[in-house]
Amino acid sequence: MTKPTPPNPLGIATLSLGSAAHHSLETRLHAAAAAGYTHIDLFDDDWARYLSAHHSPALPPPPTPWTSTPETLRIAAQLGSLAASLSLKIACTQPCREIEGILDPTARRAALDSVAARFPFMRAFGTDLVFMCANIRTDAGVTSDLATVAKDLAELGDMARAYAEADGGPMLKIGYEGLSWARRNTWASSWEAVQAADRENVGLVVDAFNVLAVEWADPYAADGSGRVHGDLEVARRVLRESMRALVRCVPAEKIFFFQVGDAVRVGLEEVRAWDVQGDTPRLLPWSRGYRLFPGEKERGAYLPVEVVAAAVLETGYEGPVSLEVFNHSLNEKDASVPTVHAERGMKGLRWLLEAVANVPALGDATQ
Repeated sequence: MTKPTPPNPLGIATLSLGSAAHHSLETRLHAAAAAGYTHIDLFDDDWARYLSAHHSPALPPPPTPWTSTPETLRIAAQLGSLAASLSLKIACTQPCREIEGILDPTARRAALDSVAARFPFMRAFGTDLVFMCANIRTDAGVTSDLATVAKDLAELGDMARAYAEADGGPMLKIGYEGLSWARRNTWASSWEAVQAADRENVGLVVDAFNVLAVEWADPYAADGSGRVHGDLEVARRVLRESMRALVRCVPAEKIFFFQVGDAVRVGLEEVRAWDVQGDTPRLLPWSRGYRLFPGEKERGAYLPVEVVAAAVLETGYEGPVSLEVFNHSLNEKDASVPTVHAERGMKGLRWLLEAVANVPALGDATQ
């Protein structure tokens, strides 16, 4: 039975429209609006470049992009107004990195406070959500212990609540995302931490690429399949069981944001040429240079992103379906890059929603 197309709004990350070095944020926002997006996901590098470009030369530059001054907040409000004038909503700001699980009390305090420093800017942007990526540090100064991580998430939620109660504005929310190369690298381990934090304003960010980079994909697979499981039927069954568990376990209101990106099945010769020595996680080169928009089969896309999307939407999630795609093509200097990528992304989202409609209901244990 075919399911109706969900009415979720469509979004795209600013980083997926071009690079901060070559394409102004204004140009990229106009491209997003022209292509029909209603939400944008504001990436830190893009905010930092916009702030630098608009900061008064008569004033000293702020030590960080998240240092609140009348000037920096004015520029943040200016950006929020620009987005609103294009009928775009800034859905979130991201990413906060290496925050939770820090053992040194002074460093821990600084990390948590760095997230809270964004709260005034979120008000100026008109957004209520900040993303926190699961910690990727592997040194002894960080732990992935559930109680410790949950305590940090809970405290961040309390800090966000206190800020909202103090200024009388809408509740501010903390979204927790499991990166595929992080200590907590699955949706289940991220959800476990969100549950243990037990705060209404702390929720899950689901990223289809990061889910599939652990549960489906392996660029280094010796058989060249690019999959964790060489047997395609086994791979499909394992993924489907995981997504069935997501539908069963995660309430829609606890999914704060959904991102999606496909990726190239890279040939083994190219994979082996990647520099993965030292502290570089094995999956990082693939993630940062080889993502694609959903369904771009002609470009080598092969991830079953529609299965993850179907699971998220089956929970009843009503938020944006938003693209997060890193690719070397975004660094090209050509002025057409924002428009080309905005249009490719919208085509990919339309493909995705059509594909989702044909995925059998995951809540049906007979499927």
